[in-house]
Amino acid sequence: MMDLFDTVAPDAPKPLAAAMRPASLDEVIGQEHITGQGTLLRRRIAAGRLGSLILYGPPGIGKTSIARAIGDGLGKEFRALNATRAGVADLRKLADEARMKPLLIFVDEVHRFSSTQADDLLSICEEGTADFVGATTGNPYHTLPPALVSRSTILQLQPISIEDMVRLLNRARQALGGLGIRFRIGPDQMRVIAGRAGGDARRALTALESLVVGHPDTDFDVTDAMIDEVFAAAPVNHDRSGDAHYDQVSAFVKSMRGSDADATLYWLARLIHAGEDPRYIARRIMIHASEDVGLADNTALQTAVAALHAVEKIGYPEAQIILAHAALHVARAPKSNSSIRGIQAALAHVRSQPAIAVPPHLRDTHYKGAAALGAEGYRSPHADPRGWVEQDYAPGIRRGAFYQSDARSGSTFEGRADGYWEDITGQAVPSTQRG
Repeated sequence: MMDLFDTVAPDAPKPLAAAMRPASLDEVIGQEHITGQGTLLRRRIAAGRLGSLILYGPPGIGKTSIARAIGDGLGKEFRALNATRAGVADLRKLADEARMKPLLIFVDEVHRFSSTQADDLLSICEEGTADFVGATTGNPYHTLPPALVSRSTILQLQPISIEDMVRLLNRARQALGGLGIRFRIGPDQMRVIAGRAGGDARRALTALESLVVGHPDTDFDVTDAMIDEVFAAAPVNHDRSGDAHYDQVSAFVKSMRGSDADATLYWLARLIHAGEDPRYIARRIMIHASEDVGLADNTALQTAVAALHAVEKIGYPEAQIILAHAALHVARAPKSNSSIRGIQAALAHVRSQPAIAVPPHLRDTHYKGAAALGAEGYRSPHADPRGWVEQDYAPGIRRGAFYQSDARSGSTFEGRADGYWEDITGQAVPSTQRG
């Protein structure tokens, strides 16, 4: 069974990314933590016992290339399937073939297999009929059947560094020169291409190919404007359901929590540049205005709510200003997570402990006969000159069991509230800052 590149006519020119595919692990650029000497993968190949392997990482970083190089290292015939096109019959046919001769079965986008296909794949893995390599852009622990994950070695590939990408581009430049395509490009321009490819080797090579192929001149200069044009025609991939999306959102909110304004703007810009829905970004800012700022600055939530309303009426590009305003408010505000800690502790108690009966003095009295049923004894704080009376509102719940002030400064709302209530009650407010 052939894959896409095997079916291309012999005389048809291959895309540069396909032509540059390494023939062995020694030719792979980047991913040394997986392909280097002495690694688990090398030891498995040397022992001739690969078993089941899952290569996990974003597009264009060498999963297919490494799988092919593994087949070459094992001395086994390489059979490739794409999970979006292959059926159960294809898997069973390969299993039959593998019983006759050594095969390495490679399944791209393995996370797209149906449960029936996954069951057949499991049989091949369990019986050791063939060595198996699967490639996925999704987190295997989230997207693959647990049984397949438990029977496989998971290797996570990383985006290719700029330095490694430049090495790859220089290798491709030499290959193009061998085809008679001559061009001049500066080292800084090569780094720009490498950087704008976002760790995706396929994207970098495709960009270089688009820059230099088809020019009427046999010897020409690559300009910055040409590079801008190529990348304008090939926008950044942004899978809103993939790991890269959630990782970038995570970096964004953690930068706000960490009060790093520049990092907040960088990750926000990445999301905006990728075309993320501004309403989604605004909702994340709203959540963290309460989760991370909370009582330290109540106006952060007001800003975030206003931002959501604003971006619902104002789209890009102006929405980016509103999002930056709200995100920077959260980033620059003093921090308190007493709200999330308090409600989580209270919910944990409610889930695990017997329910507390509502005390008689707190029960509803808005009906005739309430007093006869014992619903009496409540004292209103407004009747006291201090605006506070000491009475039991939740029997058995000790003070500070759930809420503990996170005030780090007396100037925050929470800090001012602490001082006010300590003066009124004569009792110290439970605080994370005082131990």
